Amino acid sequence: MSRASPTGSTRCPRSRRDSTPSWARACRRWGTHSAAERLGIPYTFGTFCPQSLPSPSHAPLLFGGWTHEPGTDNAVLWAKEADRFNAGFLPVLNSCRTSAGMPEIADVRDHMLTTRPVLARWPGRDGVLRTGAWIRADERPLDDAEPPVYFGFGSMRVGPECSRAAIGAARELARRAIVLRGWADLSVVDSSADCVAIGEVNHQALFKRLAAVVHHGGAGTMTTAAKAGTPQVAVPQMFDQFSFADRVQALGIGHAHLSKAPTAQSLAEALDHALRPGVVARAAEVSAEIRTDGAGIAARHVLSGISVN
Repeated sequence: MSRASPTGSTRCPRSRRDSTPSWARACRRWGTHSAAERLGIPYTFGTFCPQSLPSPSHAPLLFGGWTHEPGTDNAVLWAKEADRFNAGFLPVLNSCRTSAGMPEIADVRDHMLTTRPVLARWPGRDGVLRTGAWIRADERPLDDAEPPVYFGFGSMRVGPECSRAAIGAARELARRAIVLRGWADLSVVDSSADCVAIGEVNHQALFKRLAAVVHHGGAGTMTTAAKAGTPQVAVPQMFDQFSFADRVQALGIGHAHLSKAPTAQSLAEALDHALRPGVVARAAEVSAEIRTDGAGIAARHVLSGISVN
């Protein structure tokens, strides 16, 4: 989908994302509640990852090069995170609100999260609505094929060496490879018939027919692979992706490849683990336990008006 500018011209969202500094993209995220408030649209904060919500039971996720001092109490770390958000985004956000005739806010994170966020899939917490997985049915047809290994990094800007590592790993295990081009515009390394690069694809149909899924640890990709019952290897690149990779490992449905720069050998070793019979069986077992009504529950909750501006 393209997006129209105020002048009536059409801009490509991907191009805008590619050229926009990370701090500006983050500011858009923190400012969504203010934009909704200005337009009179109800707002609810939804998240896939419990570690993104303040709690004394865990530390904040690392973001933008931030680090945690070992041994620091979680409450102190969350307070420091709030201070960092406010130092980085509060002045510009309040400037925008003032220019729009809106009152200033005191805390960016509290403004973004609201008092009742919505959490997908994970154990419930005080003040948090827990739903099932947020999945919309996708039944576009797909031809039958032998089970290859899928490699996709979505919107992550990984380098071309990831293509070489992916295809090299698949060949090491005598598997065919499907490489998602994604935002990094990955491609195959040669013209051999055992590998192919693709664009948009029906994950819900494709993942059921794969030997394994190698991905960046995104919430949607991880959930779709888990629902398909297909073993997975998560190669997290940033933020909550490391939490999802840990979850894949803890559930026994795949392997967490915690190095952000995989090699053919490291991916082959991770895939070898994920393709073991016990892991394959466990992936099928967990698949049957996943609820798929989460999107509907979340939508009804939002539309009920329980959590608005």
